[in-house]
Amino acid sequence: MKITQVIWLKQFSDKIESKHAVSRDEVEELFRNQPLYKLMEKGRISGENVYRAFGQSKDGRYLLVFFIYKGQGRALVISARDASTREQRRYGKKRK
Repeated sequence: MKITQVIWLKQFSDKIESKHAVSRDEVEELFRNQPLYKLMEKGRISGENVYRAFGQSKDGRYLLVFFIYKGQGRALVISARDASTREQRRYGKKRK
């Protein structure tokens, strides 16, 4: 999977920035830095499943981004947060 376009809805982007202190730029950087993807759950609409992207921003911040894959490289971001220490260790092992 390769995300080439990030779709933002105000309700989600405001929460991500205010509650989790993750900027839009950091989320978009993560998608450019070849994150690991995992299917989290099947969507109610065929082909629109919820995924998790796990990776780093260009400043090295480990993030988890949850999104609905809209097809054709488009992702509707619904949440993002810092990865826990445990998640970071797991990411390091999977990248080797």
